[in-house]
Amino acid sequence: MNRQRFTLRILIITVALVIAACTPQIHGPGEVNNPGRILSNRFITADEAMLPLKSWLPEQAPVKAVLIAIHGFNDYNNFFRQPGMFFSAQGIACYAYDQRGFGGSPRPGSWSGTGAYVNDLDLFVRLIKRKHPGVPVYVLGESMGGAITLATLTLANATPVDGAILVAPAVWGRETMPWYQQSALWMLSHTFPGLTLTGRGLKIQASDNIEMLKALARDPLVIKQTRVEAIHGLTDLMDSALRNAGKINTRTLLVYGEKDQIIPKKATQHFLHMFLEHNSEQKTVAFYPNGFHMLLRDLNAELVLKDIAAWIKSSSPVALPSGADKYAQSSLIADPSSNL
Repeated sequence: MNRQRFTLRILIITVALVIAACTPQIHGPGEVNNPGRILSNRFITADEAMLPLKSWLPEQAPVKAVLIAIHGFNDYNNFFRQPGMFFSAQGIACYAYDQRGFGGSPRPGSWSGTGAYVNDLDLFVRLIKRKHPGVPVYVLGESMGGAITLATLTLANATPVDGAILVAPAVWGRETMPWYQQSALWMLSHTFPGLTLTGRGLKIQASDNIEMLKALARDPLVIKQTRVEAIHGLTDLMDSALRNAGKINTRTLLVYGEKDQIIPKKATQHFLHMFLEHNSEQKTVAFYPNGFHMLLRDLNAELVLKDIAAWIKSSSPVALPSGADKYAQSSLIADPSSNL
């Protein structure tokens, strides 16, 4: 009996050590040693990480507003090429940088932790405000970028922005996932955190713009094989976005497509239920019946871009040109808790 107990104890200890050794890794930033700076094609962070930067600037002065665009998971700054050209033609200066672990940044495929992404965005906003004094500054976050924007807006020392645009924000936290998905994620991330997944066979369509999707498949800077530990980190970020849903006091526009197959509608409704509990008069929700996850690159992207431009140009609540805000009231916001 003693031998059996001893063997069982050794087995338990061994399993615990294996799991501990396989804990998902966060490849966080280095030592903070400079105030950060913006170059023509690089954002140099406080720990001197060099993040590729693209900008789309109005050809004629003055700049009416500045829009900082934060890309989604496995994407990079090029996601904003078409929107950047659209907005810059209307006097809105646009900037987009590759976040740590994505695009042309160091250690592609790694996860740097919610704190690192939030601190980078907070610093970039403050540097941009110095670069464009007196000009209103907005942050636009797509998917994962939306979750990072949400986390940044709830910092104790609030990031000084005039408004935020959340494009299909990644708010699919664990509490909105089925138990078996939560269990599978925990098991994989604590046993094979370095395992890479491709998503093939899931039959998920991110957009109706097929040519754009084919171009992404050919783009070497778009990550095709995702480490499980990065998915684990993304889920932690989405948990944070859900927890902070009711703490957003910034003027905000949230846009979401009815055909989104990436962030479930129920998860978005759950988020909205908390998001709109406070300061709802400062928050506009737009719902597009033909919109997919990549709303800014869909075939009907211009519809969304015009709504965002109209929202930016108005400092007070405004009816959107497309009517997507009215559609949201009747089809997305109405009694969201009944759909959970």
